[in-house]
Amino acid sequence: MTRKRTKSQMIWTNALAWVFLYLLPFILWRDTDVDWGRMAYTHAVILAGAAFVFYFNYFYLTERLLFRQRTGMFFLANTGVILACALFTFLLEDVWPSKELPDETATDIASYVSHVVLFVILSGISILAKTIMKWNDTENLRREEERRRKEAELLNLKQQLNPHFLFNTLNNIYALIAVSPDKAQRTVLELSKLMRYVLYENDHFFVPLHQELDFIRNYVELMRIRLTDNIDVQTDLQVPPSCEKLIAPMLFITLIENAFKHGVSHTHPSFVHIGLRLVDDRVACTIANSYFPKDGTDKSGSGIGLGNLRRRLDILYPHKHILRGEVKGDTYVSELVVPLYPQPPKGGPDTDH
Repeated sequence: MTRKRTKSQMIWTNALAWVFLYLLPFILWRDTDVDWGRMAYTHAVILAGAAFVFYFNYFYLTERLLFRQRTGMFFLANTGVILACALFTFLLEDVWPSKELPDETATDIASYVSHVVLFVILSGISILAKTIMKWNDTENLRREEERRRKEAELLNLKQQLNPHFLFNTLNNIYALIAVSPDKAQRTVLELSKLMRYVLYENDHFFVPLHQELDFIRNYVELMRIRLTDNIDVQTDLQVPPSCEKLIAPMLFITLIENAFKHGVSHTHPSFVHIGLRLVDDRVACTIANSYFPKDGTDKSGSGIGLGNLRRRLDILYPHKHILRGEVKGDTYVSELVVPLYPQPPKGGPDTDH
């Protein structure tokens, strides 16, 4: 529908432009004493020739010859068309009786040359317009292909993220079975809530922020079940519970997972503090956890989570996000800041990257 509307608009725009060019001399010279009948006739003849040169270049010569690298043939054909149209319109002008003297050779030559110059200018305008249109179509196609490629990549990243998240959570349940079967059963129930979100809500590129907050709360409660009393877990979610602004799903969970995975010790007092706050039209997630450096024998963690997160951020929020992490004494602090959208961005994933 949009393409048909655009084509219709172009037709009407071209038609109005030619009508305006035809009426222009009558507007400019309305107070002069001229042969209006001859002017109407000759101006119509010249514009007919000009339209032929313009559209023959636009729809045929530029497309079939110039864009196919047949430059020499293009210039020969274009020159022939211009000279022939200039001669044809020049001869047609004499069909209308003139009040001028018949011996006007110099005037005739000047008139013919003016036709040639006019048609050369229109030919150049036609080539420029066609080139711009071609570039615009190519650029739109490139953007569409880039958008589809990024959508496919995002889908692939989600397909990686879901099993990765499930695998980590199942490992936690497995560890609980031998220690506390009751806790393991509760964990399975909590997991079902999380997986409902992962499987159904995660299909969208953007979800309301309050849904993401519910997911984080459920995940933290799931983690609490398997933790001992010497681990301090705090959440400070300073976000309205009904916030409808949109965010990409499951962005913060990777950092929260890593905090529980690498910042919790069952033999030493440890902590995980999670904070979310709104800053204008952005949401900032800050996570502080105990820092226990890994030794060379620790092979836990495949790196899929953080690599996946960075790539998703690059696609969804190019040059619009902040992701950082640093060690402060015996604490590791990570932060992720992303913009919130009142409605889904047009065109899906951002392609200006």
